[in-house]
Amino acid sequence: MIRVVLDTNVLVSGILYPTSVPGRIMTAWRMRRIDVVLSHFILDEMKRVLPRLSRNTLTAGEIQELAELFLFLATVVDPDVSTVSKLRDKNDLPVLGTLIASRADYLITGDKDLLALSTEYPIITPLSFWSRHGE
Repeated sequence: MIRVVLDTNVLVSGILYPTSVPGRIMTAWRMRRIDVVLSHFILDEMKRVLPRLSRNTLTAGEIQELAELFLFLATVVDPDVSTVSKLRDKNDLPVLGTLIASRADYLITGDKDLLALSTEYPIITPLSFWSRHGE
């Protein structure tokens, strides 16, 4: 089974737009066709970002329940930031560290700063992932 880290932007897009490519990736996760790895950092960021978006209709309690469900469904790792040397945005360090700690096949993200590292790490856009591994 393919093991992936979902960046916050993929989680949020998948929640808010279930028929989008990130939404289809989330469905594949729910159907247990992919194994998802997350970190507390990614989940905390999701809990901070979702309430600020106008498209969001979830209450704070529902967002918390969703985060707790994701803790149950995903493998949760502590980011390994010890080997990361160059990042354009230091805020991406825990996300890249989640990939490194998990040894996942891919980090799926729409973040251009992380995608700039795709020659060094297995980082891919949702569309590229879905084109290769979707149904």
